[in-house]
Amino acid sequence: MTKFKVGDKAPDFEGLDQDGNIHKLNDYIGKKLVIFFFPKASTPGCTAQAKNLSENYQEFEAKNYRILGISADSQERQAKFKDKYEMPFPLIADEDKKILEAYDVWGEKKFMGKTFDGIKRTTFVIDESGNIEDIITAVKTKEHTAQILK
Repeated sequence: MTKFKVGDKAPDFEGLDQDGNIHKLNDYIGKKLVIFFFPKASTPGCTAQAKNLSENYQEFEAKNYRILGISADSQERQAKFKDKYEMPFPLIADEDKKILEAYDVWGEKKFMGKTFDGIKRTTFVIDESGNIEDIITAVKTKEHTAQILK
């Protein structure tokens, strides 16, 4: 879960993508923005999610959506992930976790009986004015486009 709700102003952010380009929330005003927070580049679930979004990218663009992926991976790891699967959208390397914490997606997780800190797979859909339009916490990695464009 996240502390945010639909209608809230999305937290401002600034981050570097895999190529060193800066992305800010204000860059996307006037467009809908899908921010998908994923645990780790090149893992099975994250790959399935990114591939599903990539395969449907033209549909997103036709509806005035832009997509950003964000994880705590390094720029180098993000670049390899993006290149390997030919993703048409940027991947932000949030190694210092400032964006992850601002969006309340970094925290305690449980997996296979162990508790640890990590990224809670969450997607935010932000409207043209910078407000949160949807929050998806029960992400279906292979059907994520359908969850967003429902």
